[in-house]
Amino acid sequence: MRVGGFTFVRNALRYDYPVCESIASLLPLVDTLVVLLGNSEDGTSDMLSKHFAHEPRICWVDSVWDDTLREGGRVLAIETDKAYHALGTEFDWVIYLQADEVLHQSDYHLLRNAMEHHLRNPLVEGLLLQYKHFYGSYDYVGTNRRWYRREIRIMRPLPGLHAWRDAQGFRCDGRKLQVKATTARVFHYGWVKNPLRQQDKQVNFNRLWHSEDYVQEHIAVRETYDYEGNEQLDTFTGSHPAVMEGRISRQDWTFLYRPRTVKPTRHEKLLGLWEQITGRRLFEYRNYTEL
Repeated sequence: MRVGGFTFVRNALRYDYPVCESIASLLPLVDTLVVLLGNSEDGTSDMLSKHFAHEPRICWVDSVWDDTLREGGRVLAIETDKAYHALGTEFDWVIYLQADEVLHQSDYHLLRNAMEHHLRNPLVEGLLLQYKHFYGSYDYVGTNRRWYRREIRIMRPLPGLHAWRDAQGFRCDGRKLQVKATTARVFHYGWVKNPLRQQDKQVNFNRLWHSEDYVQEHIAVRETYDYEGNEQLDTFTGSHPAVMEGRISRQDWTFLYRPRTVKPTRHEKLLGLWEQITGRRLFEYRNYTEL
């Protein structure tokens, strides 16, 4: 069984992405890994090439983003597709991670077993992974409905496979992939960074979805990001991926969670109660067909 991997990154130093940790967590599962290097202004490409200088499985590919694309984060899908196409189709499975997503070493056997188990079943076109969305610090995970619970991160390299919308998931020639769920996890750290870095990221990444007038009016009004919004969080009691230990030890800000200030609407309470009782999430966005 041959497995390929692909990812893309731009300005990881400026926005404090755990991209080294992400790549390191993916390497044990793949035979070849394409890293698409966007036109960074902060030395990201040099940092990565030095960090992984002795890793022969990585294929570095340069790319230039089209910063005029502002509809629905489309440029993120385009860059994802570039990375995928650079990988080729000589693999049985391909694995995709974004630059703020990290796999846990204790889940490697689950992923290998799932790929082996479904290898000869062409009906299974992808595998779902479970998400842990960290927010504010490495001690809390988001639990309200805006956080997606599962997403496709392992796929067959089908003709017509492409990133969907802002590259949260994938489709094949516009149709949803048929998938099987796994219990393996993706640790998502995109909302864990110093509030100064987080605010800078929010201002610039919102430009991928909205006009400059919208960004100036709604986003670029603070110097630091205000984590104390209406987020419902749970304390994280498990272990983080081993590759994250150094980054976690360097946390240089304090995050205080005040659950009493969180006020979900009546609608959110009812939907949350239903999910708690039944284990099912009503009206959940699913960009896949689960077998």
